[in-house]
Amino acid sequence: MPTMTKLSVNINKIATLRNARGGMVPNLVEAALNCERFGAQGITVHPRPDERHIRYQDVYDLKDVLSTEFNIEGYPSEDFIQLVLEANPAQVTLVPDPPGVLTSNAGWDAIKQLEFLKPIISRFKNAGIRVSVFMECDLNQVEAISKSGTDRIELYTEAYASQYQENRESAVAPYTLAAQAALDLGMKVNAGHDLNQENLGYFVAKVPQVEEVSIGHALISEALYEGLENTIQRYLRVIEMSS
Repeated sequence: MPTMTKLSVNINKIATLRNARGGMVPNLVEAALNCERFGAQGITVHPRPDERHIRYQDVYDLKDVLSTEFNIEGYPSEDFIQLVLEANPAQVTLVPDPPGVLTSNAGWDAIKQLEFLKPIISRFKNAGIRVSVFMECDLNQVEAISKSGTDRIELYTEAYASQYQENRESAVAPYTLAAQAALDLGMKVNAGHDLNQENLGYFVAKVPQVEEVSIGHALISEALYEGLENTIQRYLRVIEMSS
């Protein structure tokens, strides 16, 4: 019987708001601690080289105060690798973002980049950090990444979200197959990107293998109308009712 999917709140957008005016308002650490207090089971950050939202200093400020799972996403440049090793989070999620990309928009090509990823994954695992790799639903790619040593994959759910209104059954089908393939190959499964209160429940119901969803943009946007505590509680109820 699968365990209930956990909710990790991505707080990048809170950092974006803070950076728009400089200073410390809203306070990122306070916001992260509130997310935990309101029921989030993890906090996700995605520092980028230009620090346009999460700054490297934010990672250091958060690492000693969080009580839930800390997940750091990013492209594994040497600077990023050193940041993660020093912060020692529960999980690192590797994404194939080039430096100037607006948001994560593709999974890894594990067939071509396997030899690049293997030693990086090994470094993190040797430090006791769980590794997840951002992937699409191509079964050949899922098989390839299973040879990397990664603990998990994170399924990139933009395609599901964009097709949800048109045909949710066909939209979710590749994710069900990819998640089961990952489990059969010895990996656990996370998911994220463009999930929201409307489409999350169906996804969790049809892909019960998912251990964790990372949600930021929609959740923080919805919180402007509903309040952060109420929004997080709504997400948790969606997951509970769909599991």
